[in-house]
Amino acid sequence: MRIEIDRPWDMHLHLRDGAMLNLAAPHSARHFDGAVVMPNLVPPVADADALRAYRSRVLRAAGTDAENFTPLMTLFLKNQTRAELEAARKTPGFFAVKLYPAGATTNSDGGVRDFGAAEPTLRAMEELGIPLLVHGESGGFVLDREAEFLPVYRALARRFPKLKICMEHISTAAALPLLDEFENLFATATLHHLLFTLDDLAGGLLAPHLFCKPIVKRPEDRAALRAAVFSGHPKIMFGSDSAPHPVEKKECAGAAGGVYDAPVLLPALAALFAENDALDKLEGFLGGNARRIYGLPAPRGKIALEDAPQDVPAFFEGENGLRVAPLFAGTRLPWRVADGNFS
Repeated sequence: MRIEIDRPWDMHLHLRDGAMLNLAAPHSARHFDGAVVMPNLVPPVADADALRAYRSRVLRAAGTDAENFTPLMTLFLKNQTRAELEAARKTPGFFAVKLYPAGATTNSDGGVRDFGAAEPTLRAMEELGIPLLVHGESGGFVLDREAEFLPVYRALARRFPKLKICMEHISTAAALPLLDEFENLFATATLHHLLFTLDDLAGGLLAPHLFCKPIVKRPEDRAALRAAVFSGHPKIMFGSDSAPHPVEKKECAGAAGGVYDAPVLLPALAALFAENDALDKLEGFLGGNARRIYGLPAPRGKIALEDAPQDVPAFFEGENGLRVAPLFAGTRLPWRVADGNFS
């Protein structure tokens, strides 16, 4: 079988910086029209100058330009003034502001601790039409952290009804009803939350390359998320949350949180949707919904996927001995992108 879909969008992507950026960026730029790039670097991307500089590094690392791969850049929410937001809004490639609860994930220690103090920034964003992206867990290896965060979503949606709010990487059944409850709430969903449960992560020997924040959840959460995505829910967009770490930072005590799936996203998603008789919903999930919700540009052509096997490398190697293991490392996928091997 062979299918063609519009070139997709990744609405939640970590590219890091330096050698890791140089390794990771080409994997997304090759097959995606664009991606929403997360700002949790050290130091975080928190103003227009940092955003402009990081965008230039992303495009250079991707080996492309904004005409072929569009990095949509985000600011790390740090109670910016209206003037700072207006400056960012004038910067090429600026898209949204990302809210991280302090300590919730990698490089988020400078995140929000007091939502009351953030209100002037959120009010200015609402007036300026700047979307808010929310990391919807408060951190830690606890299954119900996302459920604990649901009152925050409700409070934000009610207090700022004109603010377009995205629940980043929705992962529980309890969160899904909020999409129907509030017109201004949307969500991204990852490949790994559609594929795996806690048993895959820790049901036997710990699988460190599946450890992420938010962690994969219970079978009933996965089932609810699958039902929503495979039915073509119009408010759920694909956001990989692909987050690379060096092998030695994953295969160790205190493993870093993050699943690196950028190189295998499209064949893995095609296989999953095919297994669930939902291939007709794949294009909407991979870009159609995001284009409609955010007014993104029309697709730059098509990409072909086919049910032909392809072996996944054990790792990808970058500068100075950097090695990163992708999802499904050393295994065979039943689908592939039709234009050749992994790069």
